Amino acid sequence: MAYPNLTVSANHSSGSGNFYRPFSVFSVLTLTLLAMLVIATFVWNVLVLVTILRVRTFHRVPHNLVASMAISDVMVAALVMPLSLVHELNGRRWKLGRVLCQVWISFDVLCCTASIWNVTAIALDRYWSITRHLEYTLKTRKRISNVMIVLTWLLSSVISLSPLFGWGETYSEEHMECQVSQEPSYTIFSTFGAFYLPLCVVLFVYWKIYKAAKFRIGSRKTNTITPMAEVIEVKEAAHQPQIVFTVRHATVTFQTDGDTWREQKEKKAALMVGILIGVFVLCWIPFFITELINPLCSCDIPPIWKSIFLWLGYSNSFFNPLIYTAFNKNYNNAFRNLFSRQR
Repeated sequence: MAYPNLTVSANHSSGSGNFYRPFSVFSVLTLTLLAMLVIATFVWNVLVLVTILRVRTFHRVPHNLVASMAISDVMVAALVMPLSLVHELNGRRWKLGRVLCQVWISFDVLCCTASIWNVTAIALDRYWSITRHLEYTLKTRKRISNVMIVLTWLLSSVISLSPLFGWGETYSEEHMECQVSQEPSYTIFSTFGAFYLPLCVVLFVYWKIYKAAKFRIGSRKTNTITPMAEVIEVKEAAHQPQIVFTVRHATVTFQTDGDTWREQKEKKAALMVGILIGVFVLCWIPFFITELINPLCSCDIPPIWKSIFLWLGYSNSFFNPLIYTAFNKNYNNAFRNLFSRQR
């Protein structure tokens, strides 16, 4: 998302406002790294989308949620980050006119908000599949995931398009500024709708996943039904897990010291969700804290820190597909097949 009050006067020749001085070795290196981040974010998310389109087994839940996340992250890389890079090159002054400013800000808020809510939708899907796997059937999962995708893009559109209908101003020709509306009521609405609400949801979801995992570990060790004494008994207890059956009045003992296949899968999914949420919080929380307090208290935050927080948030669009595919062997195999066919 674009950040507020980042315009620096052309008369400033030193200090934090001159962070991206032309021909400075540090500024050239920084801008090169940012350009590489833009390209890597675009390529990685396009690769995920191509894989989902080409592999038929990916044409179902939860890959539709991953595709929605990849689309939002591709849009961040293609429509938002390049213009933000131009903004940095111009000393944080906007020279591209009102219309392009409004288009940029609208796509900025739309894509970043959609990316955040897509992460939330994936966390919710994983939570329900782990804690309610009997009721959360494939049909139910497909219906709920499609509803979450529609709501994600609908809410993102409402938040991003509101300033175009008079809720604050995004462009100042006099100061050459292009920024998200600084209207206090819009700031509260947009920051809570785009970040603080999904933050509460994902933290609650992971807390519930952690509790469910602890409960299963504590309850799965031994489950026994012991009836009356029996005459005939058939045992097979040479190795774990141990199974004992008796004829007539069956005695059944299940003892599992190792993880079952489903438990291993759930552990991996919980770890993936935890890392996805952790990276999401680390990337976006500095930006949204400053975004909320800046218009409300008129705090003077150095422009260099605003730039760092902004691009840290953008980098979440690079980490999202990296984290998800790293924990999914199907994607790794699909990537290998995709590249092997190109040779």
